[in-house]
Amino acid sequence: MVPEASGPAAATRRRLLVIHNPVAGARRARRLGAVLERLEQRHGAVVTLRATGGRGDAEAMARAVAPGAFDAVVAAGGDGTINEVINGLGARGGGETTIPLGIVPLGTANVLAHELDLPLDAEGVARVLAEGRTLPVHLGVANGRAFAMMAGAGLDARVVERVDTRLKRLIGKGAYALETLARIAAGGGGPYRVAVDGGEPVEVASVIVAKGHFYGGRFVCAPDARLTDPRLHVCLFPRSGRGNALRYLWGVTAGRLPRFPDYRVLPARRVIVEGPAGEPVQGDGDVIAHLPVEIALAPWILPVLARRTVF
Repeated sequence: MVPEASGPAAATRRRLLVIHNPVAGARRARRLGAVLERLEQRHGAVVTLRATGGRGDAEAMARAVAPGAFDAVVAAGGDGTINEVINGLGARGGGETTIPLGIVPLGTANVLAHELDLPLDAEGVARVLAEGRTLPVHLGVANGRAFAMMAGAGLDARVVERVDTRLKRLIGKGAYALETLARIAAGGGGPYRVAVDGGEPVEVASVIVAKGHFYGGRFVCAPDARLTDPRLHVCLFPRSGRGNALRYLWGVTAGRLPRFPDYRVLPARRVIVEGPAGEPVQGDGDVIAHLPVEIALAPWILPVLARRTVF
C-alpha cells in the first residue's frame, strides 16, 4: 500500500522511481523537469530518475525494482512507455505486484491518462504522484502481454504497425490519421474470427478488446468499459470494405459509433481472435502480439496513483 502524504511536512515522503525516455524531445523534457521540480521542492518527494536507452529498458527497470525500495514506479512518457512499465511490474513476483504505478503523461494520445482523468499540468501531475490514492486497475493480457486500455486486430493494428515514428514526433496524432487513410486505401487484412467466452466464432472486419472506454485520445468505442471493472468489452466491426472502414472511422471521430446498428460491444472474460497468421495485434498503441491471439483478464490487479478512487 502506498503511504499517504500531504506535502513537504508530511511524516512520510514518497520515494518515487521515475523511468523516462531521454530522446522524447526538448519540450517533453521541460515538462518532465517541471514535474520533478515540484515533486521535490513543493511536495518533499524523494525522486530517483532513470533514463531508458532503448526498447524494453523501461520494462526491465520496473521488473528489477527491489521490494520496499520505492513507494511507486512512475512512467514518464506515452502509452507505449507506460505499457512497458506495467509489464515490468507484472513480471515481478510471479505476476503479483504491490508497487503502485504513477504516470507523467508525455505522449501523443495519453489515452490512459485521459481514462484516469489525470491532470496534464505540472503541478497537478506532481500532486497526484505525491498525494494521490491508489485505484485498483484490472488489466487485460494478449498472449501473456499486459495492456491497460485496449488491444485490437484489424485496421487499427495495421496502422500502429506502419505509422511513421518520425512523422509522429513532428505532427503527433496527425501521423495516425494519415496512416489510417493510407491503410484504408491499401485495403487488405482479415477477415477475423472472434470467439467470446467459448462461444461460436463470428466473422468481422476489425475487433477491439477494450478495458477503458476511451480510444485514441478521447474517442469512445466501449461506453460502459471501466478500468476498475473486471470485464473485457469486445467491440465488433462486422462489415468489410473501404466504404465501411471510412464509415466506422467517421463514427469513432464523430462520437456516433455506439449508435450504428451493425456495431456491437459484448462483455467478456476471454476472447480468441483468429485470422491471417502473423498479422499484428496492437495493445495500448504498440504491437504486442501477432495472430492468433488469446485475450483475457490479467491474473493480478495494478494499483495506479490517481486523484480519485472511483469513476
